[in-house]
Amino acid sequence: MPYERPLFLFVSPLLAAAALGCAADRPSQPEGWDSAVALRPALDRDARPEVVEVDLTARVEEVEIVPGKRTPTWTYDGGLPGPLIRARVGDRVIVNFRNELPAPTTIHWHGIRLLAAMDGAPGHSQPETPPGGGFTYDFVVPDAGLYWYHPHVDSAVQAGNGLYGPLLVEDPSEPAGLGDELVLVLSDISLRDDGTLEDPQVGGNLGTLFGREGDLLLVNGRVNPVIEARAGLRQRWRIVNAAKSRYYQLMIADHRFTRIGGDGGLLERPVTTDRILLTPGERADVLVVPRGAPGSTLPVRWVPYDRGYGATFGRPEVEAFRLRLAAEPAAEDAPLPEVGRDIPALDTAAATRVDLKLTQQESPGGVEMGINGVPSWEAEPLVAAVGETSVWTVENTMDFDHPFHLHGFFFQVLGADGEPVRPMEWKDTVNVPVDGAARFAVRYDNRPGMWMFHCHILDHAEAGMMGMLHVIQ
Repeated sequence: MPYERPLFLFVSPLLAAAALGCAADRPSQPEGWDSAVALRPALDRDARPEVVEVDLTARVEEVEIVPGKRTPTWTYDGGLPGPLIRARVGDRVIVNFRNELPAPTTIHWHGIRLLAAMDGAPGHSQPETPPGGGFTYDFVVPDAGLYWYHPHVDSAVQAGNGLYGPLLVEDPSEPAGLGDELVLVLSDISLRDDGTLEDPQVGGNLGTLFGREGDLLLVNGRVNPVIEARAGLRQRWRIVNAAKSRYYQLMIADHRFTRIGGDGGLLERPVTTDRILLTPGERADVLVVPRGAPGSTLPVRWVPYDRGYGATFGRPEVEAFRLRLAAEPAAEDAPLPEVGRDIPALDTAAATRVDLKLTQQESPGGVEMGINGVPSWEAEPLVAAVGETSVWTVENTMDFDHPFHLHGFFFQVLGADGEPVRPMEWKDTVNVPVDGAARFAVRYDNRPGMWMFHCHILDHAEAGMMGMLHVIQ
């Protein structure tokens, strides 16, 4: 079935040519500047330029997360995180997956507008892949941006044990000279004193209610790594929050970030901010210009975010990673090329309505969550038609924020006035605040099937805060 036309960056040929010229004249980062966080590239087995074919195996592998200790970690291809898969807009991506874990699993391709049969939702889009089994994922990537992959079977446990990895879709028409690029996969993990994985049910009902956060913050699988930088020279960070529960709020003292993109690629225009906030599942595309004395170190701090119910009580700031400035004078970077794109607002004049409440209910079996008072295992699917536009209102009745994720479709977040929040962007995950609601508009393009929606605090999803959307032809 055909996809809609991909969403492309709008840049004039003159601007693109000027950007290329500027990029050639830019000074360089220090040698080996990104070696501490370098991701393993996935090996493309197909020589055709428009096809990316990789083999990917889920298996338990001993990984050194804490120096001197080996942790039996659940991995893709033996590393934490999984390998970086790179493709270009319009490419066909083939992933020959094999499961060597002691449990069944699937892979969900978070954010990719693919066909339902490739979405990795067990029982709806594909069967679980058993231990010793395999599955071939085959899909087209129609949109530029940073996406990621993770399991959707016992997802809080499996992702918490290390199963996640990035997928970057590049747009060849994007201007050069935005900054030296890093893909940063943020997560966390809990280990016992001997280096083994913590019990995934630690904390009991309270752990489920809060959402289990790991004790160690990880950046591309490393604890507090050091990125080399040259003062005055832009870096472009493509960031995904792959943690199962932790909100990542990042700050650098006396610095500001320029956010140019998010879940579904570039924003309509850049926005400047003093912090980056990413709920579980969200992505950000940001530019940062490090400044400081030659040879100094800039801590990039995780700062507690108040998502309710004492989420910041007694919690200190933590160094997530560091920037170490080269012992040389500051560089003068090339001017930032004009970057952005035209995003037409969805027409909601005849839109249908979807009204959901995120709920918690009493249960003799422990913490039970749901949507509209019904846990996922008892819920009936919502029904929509191809070509329909809906306005969703997701209301939070609990004392925690919840990141709400819709599989398979981008949406536009709306304000209280019903108009798109500016600057406009395409989203697939949105925060639903305490005592508040999230509103968004979505159009169901020609990809019928069963699609999940759920809280992306994965402990909450597994506890019942999940549902299904049946898009019919």
